[in-house]
Amino acid sequence: MRVDLLTLFPEAVRGPLEASILRRAVGKGLLEVRIWDLRSFGLGRHRITDDTPFGGGGGMVLRPEPVYEAVDAITRQGGRGRILLFTPQGRPFDQVAARRLSRREHLVLVCGHYEGFDERIRALADEEVSIGDYVLTGGELPALVVLDAVTRLVPGVIGPAAAEDSFAEGILEWPQYTRPREYRGMAVPEVLLSGDHGRIRLWRRREALRRTAERRPDLLESRELNAEDRKLLQETQRRP
Repeated sequence: MRVDLLTLFPEAVRGPLEASILRRAVGKGLLEVRIWDLRSFGLGRHRITDDTPFGGGGGMVLRPEPVYEAVDAITRQGGRGRILLFTPQGRPFDQVAARRLSRREHLVLVCGHYEGFDERIRALADEEVSIGDYVLTGGELPALVVLDAVTRLVPGVIGPAAAEDSFAEGILEWPQYTRPREYRGMAVPEVLLSGDHGRIRLWRRREALRRTAERRPDLLESRELNAEDRKLLQETQRRP
């Protein structure tokens, strides 16, 4: 997968690309990330990228020219790609969107800043994306969130473990334990030490359903459970 990331602050995104899963994906040749400094497409000798809004108001607005010219440069190098614009007005990002985007060969992530985008920049975007109902300083963090979520689903980056992550199939993940078997009075559930893979599978599924019902009941409301899941969920309601 190729990802072109457009930003006014390249230093804000370089660090995470050099660590953990993203670094591994780049090292394996499964991910190529090109960072484009929008200031290099700025206007005049001072490389201006923003201006005051027509009609008045506080803050500065990102001008259209730097973004359009950067996308033109990307297109000349390797095709247009699917352009994502990060904005609070966008569609909420979720695991379904991550899975869909992971099947793309080329993504272009446009990070805004200041008070917002000139409205004409939106005409470039194939989709607008939001990672939550709150305000951030710029689009760099949302871009990294989306890049991380998408990359871990690219075949070969992680492997089968990605299929068991929270939200991978619409419910939260079950509790996980490792050594020691007991710590400060808290013991690992005996079923996990039993070696009985059938019992372990049912326990994990039951606990995943319990956790989802307690913390994110909205996920279950939008999901059609099979007979086994309904039975396990009923058991969680009867047990402490």
